[in-house]
Amino acid sequence: MALNGKVAVVTGAAMGIGKAITERFLQSSAKVVLLDMNETAAKSLMQELVAQHGDDRLLFLSCNVACDDQMKAAFQKVTETFGGIDIVCNNAGILDECDWEKTVSVNLGGVIRGSYVALEHMNKLTGGRGGVVINTASVAGVFPMEAFPAYSASKHGVVGFTRALAAASTASGYGVRFNAICPGAVQTPLLSGFRSKMGRFAHMEPAVHQVMTQTGTMKPCVVAESVLALVMDETRNGEALMILQEGNAYLSFPSL
Repeated sequence: MALNGKVAVVTGAAMGIGKAITERFLQSSAKVVLLDMNETAAKSLMQELVAQHGDDRLLFLSCNVACDDQMKAAFQKVTETFGGIDIVCNNAGILDECDWEKTVSVNLGGVIRGSYVALEHMNKLTGGRGGVVINTASVAGVFPMEAFPAYSASKHGVVGFTRALAAASTASGYGVRFNAICPGAVQTPLLSGFRSKMGRFAHMEPAVHQVMTQTGTMKPCVVAESVLALVMDETRNGEALMILQEGNAYLSFPSL
């Protein structure tokens, strides 16, 4: 899929990985809609992006991915503004072991909600143009992260949901691909502020730092390049792409 003229929706777009994805899509001539709750950061980013790319390919909508009504309204506005949707990146996420219900609601519930709303607009059987949905999981969705069990559970759920929905989309003829990315440690606000969000597992902070020292951390732009490649490769569906310092690897799963 070439991105020239395509319409992409990115959640959690104001900072971190979402910001990097947004910038990379714009560089590839896509139209990008930024969804985020952080209006201050989003509006500041919008000023930068409009200065670089003009305002005809950009739109910001304040949106909470944990709210059904807000998500549906946002996607409807995108369709009305740009005539359809080709790419959705369900990227918004938090890390908060102090509030595990919110963590699951945003990280997994937001992905499920975003994927289902995306299907309402992209499904070829109901007038959509088809396309691709990329869901942000984590290496914590592949390996159990003992210091972040709720976060780990939410990201495992993202991988399982993405693979199942990809199979359902293929079997149903929806014309929409679903893939997940599983990045390692990335230099984002989520990573830098994790200490205060560890709750009952705060005593494990030294072990977390030791792992990050051993594995290293990536810049968000590294993840964005992998997202771009996954979007453009139309042979990829139901994949979970692990993104590490040493390189990328598509995960293999046992078949039924």
